[in-house]
Amino acid sequence: MTEIPPHPALPHAFPFAGEGLSYCTRWMQVDDIEQVMPIENASFPAPWPASAYRYELTRNKLSSYLVLQSKDPPLLRPGPILAYGGFWVILDEGHISTIAVHPDWRGRGLGEWTLVALIDAAILRGAEELTLEVRVSNHIAQGLYRKYAFAEVGRRKRYYHDNNEDALIMTTPRVSDRTFADQYTALKETLGRQMQSQPR
Repeated sequence: MTEIPPHPALPHAFPFAGEGLSYCTRWMQVDDIEQVMPIENASFPAPWPASAYRYELTRNKLSSYLVLQSKDPPLLRPGPILAYGGFWVILDEGHISTIAVHPDWRGRGLGEWTLVALIDAAILRGAEELTLEVRVSNHIAQGLYRKYAFAEVGRRKRYYHDNNEDALIMTTPRVSDRTFADQYTALKETLGRQMQSQPR
């Protein structure tokens, strides 16, 4: 199966400009699905099947997916996939469809890194605002999203089929909004410094 045309090249050291980082981010490829699926299955009560990711990567021109890898010494070549996320760009809206971190690597800022990468990549693909759904019980994720100016704008009743839990709809301001842009830039710079200080 042939993949859809490649996305625009990501900037060097995406999504941060600094050197010395212990991780790297790139577009997901079909060959990555084998590593993505164990994280998917460990992260969600109703995980997507591998076939869904193959469809997203090869047939859905609206979709984009990223993976985050460690950079293994001594040559800092890409190591195993530790986190991933995806979004769709529909007109000028970037809809974040999924984000997950390997259970053994949670609590190290990789979820926040992946969120920043998704926001930046969606903007590269023409998104003017970002939106997502999150379980009403997932207060940790909601806290991260609010930190990045996602605000609750609605609720989808019984959205999650595994337990009929509601989903909150959360959306950012327009990315061109000066207040949002300044806040986002400051948060991203702080995160970049924190990630540079992490030991390899």
